[in-house]
Amino acid sequence: MAETNISPAVEPRQSGKTFGFPPGSPNVVDVALCATAAILDFPRRSASESCGEKPNVVRRKYLSPEEARRVIDAAGRVGRQRERDQLLLMIMYRHGLRVSEAVDLRWTDFDLGALRDRPFWVRRVKGSKGATHTLEPDTVRLLHRARKRADGIYVFRSERGGKLSTDIVRVICERAGQAAGLKFRVRPHMFRHAAGFALAEEGTDTRLIQDFLGHKDIKSTVIYTETSQRRLAGVRLR
Repeated sequence: MAETNISPAVEPRQSGKTFGFPPGSPNVVDVALCATAAILDFPRRSASESCGEKPNVVRRKYLSPEEARRVIDAAGRVGRQRERDQLLLMIMYRHGLRVSEAVDLRWTDFDLGALRDRPFWVRRVKGSKGATHTLEPDTVRLLHRARKRADGIYVFRSERGGKLSTDIVRVICERAGQAAGLKFRVRPHMFRHAAGFALAEEGTDTRLIQDFLGHKDIKSTVIYTETSQRRLAGVRLR
């Protein structure tokens, strides 16, 4: 079936206080996500999970680089818009995008005609600082193919031609995570965290990671470097 953009009103997540739900009922956003999953023929969860109850599992906040690559590869094997979904997750991981930044990507953000070092102007939200990133060759190839099929200003569009919704991206991430064989639910923000931790493990300077992710305050960046196993690897007393 065709994807459907569902844009539920964003209200405080207070159980039983949204659209007349009685106390203890699932939040309207959770209900909308379940409906979206059903429309896309997404694998069903257990009854308790579908009703908004949190399963007794450890909640993961980020993916390892290997897990991120597995999920990106899996996105290219499942769903109706496989190439679109794979490109979406690839850009989210490689450029540390928030889901709201990813769905708002426009063709004017890319200079695909540049002779070298194809630039990508990253427009950040939440008061973060924008920056110019460089695209990898395989990302450029997928963008060129997508551009030939494009008929609007947005890079990622639904099958109905509208701007891709953040709810659909959440479904894409979870579906690809299951196809990749991961035992936990994959969420869009995990790719941004994965980028930060991967850069820290490569020994990238904290200030560069801050600029790359657009953090206004470096306190948001040190969460990646303080847990890095390589952070103090070169520090020795002799």
